[in-house]
Amino acid sequence: MITEAGWPELPLAAWQESYTTLHLWTQIVGKVRTALSPLVNHWWNSALYVSARGLTTSPIPWKGGSFEAEFDFIDHQLALRGSDGARQYLPLYPHTVADFHREFFAVLQTWGIEVVIAEGPSEMADPIPFAEDKIHAAYDPEYVQRFHRVLVSCDAVFEEFRARFIGKASPVHFFWGSFDLAATRFCGRRAPERPGADAITREAYSHECSSAGFWPGGSGIDAAFYAYTVPAPEGYAKQKIRPAEAFFHQGLGEFILMYDVVRRAASPRAMLLDFLQSSYEAGANLAGWDRKELEREPGAEWPEAAEVRRTA
Repeated sequence: MITEAGWPELPLAAWQESYTTLHLWTQIVGKVRTALSPLVNHWWNSALYVSARGLTTSPIPWKGGSFEAEFDFIDHQLALRGSDGARQYLPLYPHTVADFHREFFAVLQTWGIEVVIAEGPSEMADPIPFAEDKIHAAYDPEYVQRFHRVLVSCDAVFEEFRARFIGKASPVHFFWGSFDLAATRFCGRRAPERPGADAITREAYSHECSSAGFWPGGSGIDAAFYAYTVPAPEGYAKQKIRPAEAFFHQGLGEFILMYDVVRRAASPRAMLLDFLQSSYEAGANLAGWDRKELEREPGAEWPEAAEVRRTA
């Protein structure tokens, strides 16, 4: 029986250590996906995707076949599956990043998959090489399952929001570097290069975009939704965003809506959609995006869609 995923409590302090360990584990798997996948604009080949059971790489090509790695947060295992029928399951439980790294690469070696990754984490302070990290070893299955339930709920709303846009848009995907679920829209214009941009941010923000996502927290901020426009048009930070609880965070340069506000709303879906739409409109209007050419009305369908739904 399929039940509603829901919007459970997810206080950062209650699972910070497990969060950090899981973040590092996803980086190891994500770096393998990145190394073996064809480079896609804006690094979209790097991302993971929300699945019914957790987070998945989707198929990774290897010598005419493919394999997939899925973090299963229901049975608490990393499921490895090959297109040749090979299967291997690594249990997820409290053990070190070094052990996880060793176990994961042992399976890849057994399967004949040869890959070299950068041996340290990305976008994290005080990085420790994965093979040497015997510090981070926490794994709380209850909070990991809560995190998954939040991702499932958020993913559904972000997919609905993405469907309103007919211009270039990213998939709804999970970036293991920043550990957030994100969806990005583009107007089609090149963006000026960001001062001090590295190889990752230079490509990620090569074109004008409006991005939004869910982040489980960090840097003194609890779980939250965010939205921003790049480059930020003049006056963007002063725009009034819905709902009233949303605010502009000067340090992050983004609009923020705390997850707990959404969780407690009479309709979390409606509140989140309102935040996504109003923050997008603020940036798109100020930046002069051709919205008539980029959007369709919420709920609108192609003429053939109704017939397809009736016969499916």
